[in-house]
Amino acid sequence: MLRSALPGRCHFCRGPAASDAPWCEACLVALPWNLPACPRCAEPLPPLTPSGLVCGACLSQPPSFVRARVALRYRDEVALLVQSFKFSASPRAGAVLLALLERQLRGVEQLPEALVAVPLHSRRARERGFDQVAWLAERLARRLGLPLVKAQRLRHTPSQVGLSRKARRDNLKGAFSVEQVLPAHVAILDDIVTTGATCEALAQACQARGATLVEVWAVARTPRQ
Repeated sequence: MLRSALPGRCHFCRGPAASDAPWCEACLVALPWNLPACPRCAEPLPPLTPSGLVCGACLSQPPSFVRARVALRYRDEVALLVQSFKFSASPRAGAVLLALLERQLRGVEQLPEALVAVPLHSRRARERGFDQVAWLAERLARRLGLPLVKAQRLRHTPSQVGLSRKARRDNLKGAFSVEQVLPAHVAILDDIVTTGATCEALAQACQARGATLVEVWAVARTPRQ
């Protein structure tokens, strides 16, 4: 109500924002949209790639999740936004990321029956003092009217930075568990998808608890490493 009654400022250019969003139309259009991208894993694909084309990695080794909805690429303004939220706990950055997530889900014909956030290990959560994915998941689940299912990270895995795709998968094998029985259709929420190894490991844990259709939601995607 306040946003519609009072003029807001665009998070990116500080100019007048739209009445119902924390950005102006020009800055929204200029964001690094993840197009074209593989519909299965959201891997950024070369320009002029036909829409709906599945990438070679998903053809040779299909992931456990059926699709990934990741509207943006992790660079430029989006990278700065995620870093501000993740490492500085900026509430303004978090609100913008939440709004971007909601925007990318407009028009989805069938929402999942539950949302599962990628969890931080308790040790890393204590070190950082903030779980950015849990923050987003709690608010997104509430706004969409979905139950939020808690997953657990069973072990503290080494940093994924600098690891190859195979090494990331090996690093995360068996790293997650879900205690309760899940409905058939669930969505995994993360902030950034890099190789998809984290989402793959959590998707397998969800399938072990009864999910038969798992999809991935995230703010941004990096190129496959």
